[in-house]
Amino acid sequence: MKRLTSRPSGHWCWTFGLAFAFLGFSACRKSTPVDEVSIGESGVALQAREVPAIDLAWPQWRGPDVDGRAGDATPPTTWDQSTNIAWQADIPGRGHSSPIVIGDQVVLGTADDAKQQQMLVSYNLGSGQEKWRRVIHEGNFPSAREVHHKATNANGSPASDGRLIVTAFLNQERIFVTAVDLNGEVVWQTDVGAFASKFGYAPSPVLYQSFVILAADNFGGGYLVALDLETGEIAWRRSRGDASSYSSPMIASVGGMDQLLISGGDRVASYDPATGEPRWETSAIAEATCGTIVTAGDRIFASGGYPDKQTACFSATGEELWSDRTALYEPSMVTNGTSLFGVTDNGVAMCWSNEDGRVQWKERLGGNFSGSPVLAGGNVYVSDLSGNHYVFSASGDDYQLISKNRLGSDCYASPAVLADSLLLRIGFGEGGSRKERLVKITQRP
Repeated sequence: MKRLTSRPSGHWCWTFGLAFAFLGFSACRKSTPVDEVSIGESGVALQAREVPAIDLAWPQWRGPDVDGRAGDATPPTTWDQSTNIAWQADIPGRGHSSPIVIGDQVVLGTADDAKQQQMLVSYNLGSGQEKWRRVIHEGNFPSAREVHHKATNANGSPASDGRLIVTAFLNQERIFVTAVDLNGEVVWQTDVGAFASKFGYAPSPVLYQSFVILAADNFGGGYLVALDLETGEIAWRRSRGDASSYSSPMIASVGGMDQLLISGGDRVASYDPATGEPRWETSAIAEATCGTIVTAGDRIFASGGYPDKQTACFSATGEELWSDRTALYEPSMVTNGTSLFGVTDNGVAMCWSNEDGRVQWKERLGGNFSGSPVLAGGNVYVSDLSGNHYVFSASGDDYQLISKNRLGSDCYASPAVLADSLLLRIGFGEGGSRKERLVKITQRP
């Protein structure tokens, strides 16, 4: 049974990143005050999440723990057009949404600008055959001046608990969150609030027990919001000020408690994910950030942004422990527990000591980067905007290139990782002839 908790919206998630180019920006600064909602007012209680009946190998942006780490996975380290390619599948339209994996299907978001359709598409994990396609919105896209030329109308990645798949799109100058079942049928849709777009909408939803939580920082009035995953009802909504920023939230157990962590608005902030109540905030990083925070033990790491540049480490209570003036604006970072790895937007690979922020090594790769790295099999995997895919050792001793692989013309999205495979969203061709494909990379005999 379909349930709509908002007005109809037509037919029925990359560390994407947005490079700032303020010249020519002409959007009017209109105020859209946030109507805050508390748990007491909503009456929507947090419930423990049931163990899913199917495998959730990569269920949301940056994987099971939203940190880019793939556990014991050992995907191939070399590939090209004729080597270690299991299959390639065409993707309609354009997007920076990274793929997620739910049982035997791969799902991603995309947008057809010509038809003005925002949609979810599912593929068979084994064959790459399209399983279903669900148009979520038709028409009412933001104007061209409200979306950065590098961005798309499908930037955020979906998330799934094994029963429902949740996605968020900017449409009608508002953020709509939509849940579909595993066959692509719409279960509910909720209008969570207004969004004054400067360069588009980027964040991906994150799951926490029975809640789905997302960020909507914008100059009209930013907010965090949690919805009941089963019904789409708003559980809580918390105002975040009036800075346009693009980071996805993440949730980690830090300092003996679950913390909802996010950067942007000239601060790193922690909230109680069950209630939305602030825990702490520390002035740091920049007004606008794109990367998702990562943690290791009781340490919190964030980087960005615009106009300021900073990579920093914080304690579980928000105390700044160390700081570096290097910035990774679009790509997120990844850590192996002792070292912190990342690649700057202009192609410098970096490694810091988690303990004291000492730069252990840095290496110029060249090119430009938007996608976020993942860590698997003791290696870091990351792709640039020219179709080069790098694999280097996750070692704090020195930079050790494992391979540099060439496939496609560009790669804006971040990988999904399986036990023995990678899934990459890659662009092929240039200009009007450019097409996107989902590529499964598996070790071939």
